[in-house]
Amino acid sequence: MTAAQSGSFQEDHAGTARLWDEQIANRELAMSPFSWRVSSLVEVTYKPEVAFYRQGSTGKLLWKPATPAEAFGAAAEYLSGSAAWYAWRAKEDLIKTAQFKALGVTDFRTKAARELRDERLQKKSIGFIHQASRYRGKANYREALFLAYGSATETILSGFADDMAAVLKAYLSMAGAFAKRKLGGNLWSEFVTDVAPKRAFTSRAADVWN
Repeated sequence: MTAAQSGSFQEDHAGTARLWDEQIANRELAMSPFSWRVSSLVEVTYKPEVAFYRQGSTGKLLWKPATPAEAFGAAAEYLSGSAAWYAWRAKEDLIKTAQFKALGVTDFRTKAARELRDERLQKKSIGFIHQASRYRGKANYREALFLAYGSATETILSGFADDMAAVLKAYLSMAGAFAKRKLGGNLWSEFVTDVAPKRAFTSRAADVWN
């Protein structure tokens, strides 16, 4: 989607996430909840934005949603947690800069330090691809270590793979529709036709992009 929209291809996750947020989410070119984003990493800015997406849902990240409303609540909570995580990382990077060291402080308790912090956080926005990249890192390097340990794991993971497949299919359907409109039906049809006989996965392209 980012390549079709901007004509450029990013070679790392950070670049792709930034381009997605700027070119897709910020322009409201994705469907909900893939379109969700926060415009800043300053807490007083992003908290109300997350609350708007949550729409009063009581769904929690660690609950298994029983309704679409609860699922949206969990998604909003992950967006909030991701914003807090990216803000923490940005602050950790800021502490290492000459600008921060020149203040002669070690935290953000002073007004000058807070202003420097907020100036940096205000310029950073995050969206779905930032969250997906973060989730991928957690899944690969942390959660995978615990999948085979603990008596409750199998119960907690019940239905997880099916749910992930549903999310992936929804995302791919959206991406295909977007690319088809952006690139034109003929070029898109050529792509789908080429994928079909050479695919390395069991699902047929036509089942997703029909």
